[in-house]
Amino acid sequence: MAEDQKPEENHQTQSQVTDEKHHQPQKHMSPPPSYKSDPRRTICTVITIFLLLAGLAVFIVWLIYRPHKPRFTVLGAAIYDLNTTSPPFVSASMQFTIVTRNPNKRVAIIYDKLSAYVSYRNQAITPTVVLPPLYHDKKSTVALSPVLGGAQVPVSVEVANGLVMDESYGVVALRVVLLGRLRWKAGVIKTGRYGVYVKCDIWVGLKRGLVGQVPLLGSPQCKVDV
Repeated sequence: MAEDQKPEENHQTQSQVTDEKHHQPQKHMSPPPSYKSDPRRTICTVITIFLLLAGLAVFIVWLIYRPHKPRFTVLGAAIYDLNTTSPPFVSASMQFTIVTRNPNKRVAIIYDKLSAYVSYRNQAITPTVVLPPLYHDKKSTVALSPVLGGAQVPVSVEVANGLVMDESYGVVALRVVLLGRLRWKAGVIKTGRYGVYVKCDIWVGLKRGLVGQVPLLGSPQCKVDV
């Protein structure tokens, strides 16, 4: 009889163990640290997405408007004074008709600061003159007629002698320089300021004693760097 009771006792024992396992409180497993939400990572993700969207918007606007550089051309020149008789100084008074073209269909140009002077052999022979602010509308042409000079400018002996020699030949190569800062404007959107440097190389027919309008013997389109 004792041997017959052993299986029943074992069965009862296993049942008690199983019941105890079911009645034991289960522990909640916390997720690994890598799965926890990190506020810094979330902020970085949001900032990255924002920057990508902003860059995409700027790129789309640039593709739509795509501003082009303005164009400059010298169409006329007048020489009122060019005195090289007091080296190492040169005094000059000149006026140029400069036409600038805005080729953009959707973008206007704002010149906040613009100044001009005349150079010969890479040396200025007139003081720098500040021009008034200029608003250049879309697909428009504006004519400028600045008078440059009026004061003595120190130059090298090479420049003074070169001017005298060129006047004797009747052809003088000059460079009209404009420099300043500009902005592009599309609707209510304005860009930041960009430096602009314009070089207009011209050849004028000039002889000593001739005053007033002089012929342009060569005036290619000016080089514009923005």
